[in-house]
Amino acid sequence: MTACVYLSNMNRFKKKQKKKRVESVVPANLNVYNVFLFIIVFQGNAIKTYKYNVLTFLPLNLYEQFKRAANLYFLALLILQIIPQISTLPWYTTLVPLVLVLGITAVKDLIDDLARHRMDKEINNRKCEVLLGGRFQEAKWMDIQVGDVVRLKKNDFIPADILLLSSTEPNSLCYVETEPNNRLDKFTGTMKWRREMYPLDLDNMLLRGCKLRNTEECRGLVIFAGADTKIMRNGGKTRFKRTKIDFLMNYMVYTIFVVLVLVCAGLAIGHSFWYQEIGSLAWYLYDGKSDTASYRGFLSFWGYIIVLNTMVPISLYVSVEVIRLGQSKFINWDLQMYYAEKDTPAKARTTTLNEQLGQIEYIFSDKTGTLTQNIMAFKKCTIGGRTYGKTLGAQNAHSLADFSWNKYADRKFQFYDGHLISCICSKKDAEMMEFFKLLSLCHTVMVEQKDGELVYQAASPDEGALVTAARCFGFVFLSRTQDSITVSEMGTENTYEMLALLDFNSDRKRMSIILRFPDGRIRLYCKGADTVIYQRLNPSSKHKETTQHALDGFANETLRTLCLCYKDISAADYNSWAQKHKEASVAMSNREQALDSVYELIETNLMLIGATAIEDKLQDGVPETIAKLAKADIKIWVLTGDKKETAENIGYSCELLTDDMQIYYGEDVNEKLSGRMMRRRNEPDGGRNKKAKEPFFTGDGKNALIITGGWLNEILCEKKKKRRRLRLRRLGKRPRPTNPQDGQPADDWEKELRQKDFVDMACECSAVICCRVTPKQKANVVSLVKRYKNAVTLSIGDGANDVNMIKTADIGVGISGQEGMQAVMSSDYAFAQFRYLQRLLLVHGRWSYIRMCKFLRFFFYKNFAFTLVHFWYSFFNGYSAQVAYEDWFITLYNVLYSSLPVLLVGLLDQDVNDTLSLRFPKLYLPGQKGALFNYRNFFISLFHGIFTSLIIFFIPYGAFLQTMGQDGEAPSDYQSFAVVTASSLIMIVNLQISLDTSYWTFVNCFAVLGSIAIYFGVMFDIQSAGIHVLFPSAFTFTGVASNSLRQPYLWLTIILTVGISLLPVICIQFLCKTIWPTEGDKVQRHKKKYELEEEVKKKPPAFQRGGRSRRSAYAFSHSRGYADLIASGRSIRQKPRARPELRDSIREAPQAENI
Repeated sequence: MTACVYLSNMNRFKKKQKKKRVESVVPANLNVYNVFLFIIVFQGNAIKTYKYNVLTFLPLNLYEQFKRAANLYFLALLILQIIPQISTLPWYTTLVPLVLVLGITAVKDLIDDLARHRMDKEINNRKCEVLLGGRFQEAKWMDIQVGDVVRLKKNDFIPADILLLSSTEPNSLCYVETEPNNRLDKFTGTMKWRREMYPLDLDNMLLRGCKLRNTEECRGLVIFAGADTKIMRNGGKTRFKRTKIDFLMNYMVYTIFVVLVLVCAGLAIGHSFWYQEIGSLAWYLYDGKSDTASYRGFLSFWGYIIVLNTMVPISLYVSVEVIRLGQSKFINWDLQMYYAEKDTPAKARTTTLNEQLGQIEYIFSDKTGTLTQNIMAFKKCTIGGRTYGKTLGAQNAHSLADFSWNKYADRKFQFYDGHLISCICSKKDAEMMEFFKLLSLCHTVMVEQKDGELVYQAASPDEGALVTAARCFGFVFLSRTQDSITVSEMGTENTYEMLALLDFNSDRKRMSIILRFPDGRIRLYCKGADTVIYQRLNPSSKHKETTQHALDGFANETLRTLCLCYKDISAADYNSWAQKHKEASVAMSNREQALDSVYELIETNLMLIGATAIEDKLQDGVPETIAKLAKADIKIWVLTGDKKETAENIGYSCELLTDDMQIYYGEDVNEKLSGRMMRRRNEPDGGRNKKAKEPFFTGDGKNALIITGGWLNEILCEKKKKRRRLRLRRLGKRPRPTNPQDGQPADDWEKELRQKDFVDMACECSAVICCRVTPKQKANVVSLVKRYKNAVTLSIGDGANDVNMIKTADIGVGISGQEGMQAVMSSDYAFAQFRYLQRLLLVHGRWSYIRMCKFLRFFFYKNFAFTLVHFWYSFFNGYSAQVAYEDWFITLYNVLYSSLPVLLVGLLDQDVNDTLSLRFPKLYLPGQKGALFNYRNFFISLFHGIFTSLIIFFIPYGAFLQTMGQDGEAPSDYQSFAVVTASSLIMIVNLQISLDTSYWTFVNCFAVLGSIAIYFGVMFDIQSAGIHVLFPSAFTFTGVASNSLRQPYLWLTIILTVGISLLPVICIQFLCKTIWPTEGDKVQRHKKKYELEEEVKKKPPAFQRGGRSRRSAYAFSHSRGYADLIASGRSIRQKPRARPELRDSIREAPQAENI
């Protein structure tokens, strides 16, 4: 017998690759299974994530490094220095710094790639059993081929994408522990077996990287291997993010280069005139060449490009990388961002964005699992029009329900209403029994026995909480197979045949199950959001008004609600519907849409039973964090999939919304935007001329926006019909209306203006909440603010639905919560609690920004001060591109003499400590304004460098004119002058960084004094007679240092130069801090006082929930469940999360995407 598997691989290819289907035939263990596989491309199963090998490392790494403009520029300079007619500097003055920079970067790249090599080797050499020669033999993963049949055992990792053939579990179920998202795009196939066609989809597959759980053994056929597996195909690169300082730094380097070219051109012209007027007439300057003045000027231009090349800092980029790496480590090591309960430290997953954390203007936050704990607790319910469960103020020991009668009861479960227990135990209320029966049956929870306990695996925290509640009230979910569910109903065990499972998705916002009861009846159970359930209720359904009233009450307490209902179905109706369901389930295209349409046919005329209310508590410290960030002028927008009332209530609970705010809803916003658009149309120019913006809100009061996803589409003109209409107008296929009356945009220009108006209106508000929004809408809102406000944005979330938003923002933060690790894996920074965000921004972000700005300002300054001495010297050497320093000093200046102090400032400096940074959020404002590093600061550094270079050159120059040394010899030779200027420069730049250092440690002190000591030590060595004897051509300043620096006159010259250079800086700093102090200066002035106050300050009381009552409602918010997996014979099981003090007889390990 032959089985043919037709596969259509729908992996996401790279943009420039076309999707195509190429089929071929592969015999798959023909002697055993006689299976032929039609597949796209055959790949070996070995993976390769490393970039280099022994032969390719050096050429490839150098190629990558020389793609950077700065490295390529210095390579060109090195080539120019080899030309003797051009260069007055030896080649090693450029080679040594270039090799050092390339070497440091290469070592970093090598370390990273060695780690990838080790990981690849470990994975490729894992062992697996493969069917070879009629029996299963052990083989390495790398040797597995497409078409092999493999056998996997419990706790084995799955080596490739495998079509499940059989397992030891009943009904061939197979349990898998996986990462959060198993549905990596699509997989569609059809298996032909005995002339019958069977649908195959992703749920028939075991994906590479998963782990076999709770299944003793299974066998499967390798479908995709190696690079063709889903996990490898979908492991695309995340968009590379760069900071504002990165862009600014690059533009400044370009500016320096332009200035360098202009300066060199001016000096070259000067040399041409000098040679023509003076040089060609002086016999003692004749060099034996007959070059014209213009040609000599041309050579002088390139000579000065070499001499002044240090204006473009070669070590800037590698120094920035070192600083960023160190700042990332400080974030990782911060124990105050460590969450002990889950053993989760903060993690900087990128090293390129740290300083941008100090410039955030807008935060976009998810709600569930980000602001709230996403740990659900069953608190209240309404059954048959009667509400059960006490409010927070009425809860006491007397009202606590006693579950000791139930041997399955969860010992940590608490419910404050003993009357409900009495009603259940009496078994007299049929609706109550039906209520909890529904909770125990209508779900996609998986269950296993572990150490004599039931362990539940839920698709969402809501789902797990409801099944756990049903269990504690006597309706215990015991087991399930592919087509049955077994529950214990008040001690009586019953098994129900599962006819169909209509799973949840973000559009349906409900799930249903169709069961055949032991007595033959067929019944549909359904649970979902009130907005979708009430639309589908039978007109004769009871308790609609009382249940709605109860839902309003639950919403006032910020509880998440679900409506429960049922429907009896006749056998004929079911058979007719089942045929349509089967046809939709084998559709090769638009299968999900077809199934949704079929589901709609059966989910009608439902009978309401009641509703549940679940509590999702705020995380600790959320209100305080939001208040702190607001004081730092950071605006927080909440983007959530929950219902408007629920989101609004949470807004009040976390103090994002306050009583003194005027709240505007979607209809209000739409009215204001439409009104402005109509007024703009009535203007003579159609509103196309720019003019001063008019505020949307007048008055001094605070405003807030609360907008639903539907209104957001309306406001931004994102409805499909409107998009199509605008597209047709753009293509000229639909004329623009001559008199649009609806206030909607008539073309793309008006649409863009409307979107800009919306952003302007939202930014005028103190708070913005967008609810019922999809992941795409979340990302769109973030991109709009980035586009129209040019603001630095941060997105924070914990679920897969937040990934798009996280990737769109300038900085993405993932919270490792109850919804797996997908948000964390897509983020730039990760931690466990929302409250850590204030420390990440106000402490680490601010420090990183201040440090980087101070580093860059000083780095540019010290290079200008060093390089421009050559410029002043050129006026006295005929513009001949001669250097003012000794060659080895030029070589080692940026590498050894001045690098460490400024590097340590970039790593360690802080104006105030972390406690005061949090106490005074206003200290964060300079970063948002970009006040510490911009073109103004750059030119200040430039002019400061010019001033310093003037002092360094002209004071020694004046001191050397017509002088006599202590020994009767004149110390006015060029070499002595070079030593004095170099010594003055080293002392000035190291003392200048000392003046700019706010936070002194032993390391800083050692670096400053050590750099000066190293300079003098190296100088005396390389100017000694001994090294000159060994290398006479490379070391020509023989004995100059020892001869010059024994003259007190020269030491006085150095001291005078240093003093005159630093005195104005000291005076300016004193005046600025005294007369025009910044917020940071004021805090520093009273730092001791504030630190003492912080030590004695009492800890503020914890935030108490329940102090406000606001109308709210439920947003049915969990990911698509396990229905299709259960029905297909395979289920996804995630490893239960271990919790401290976990003694329950039932545990939850939820995994969800809250939309």
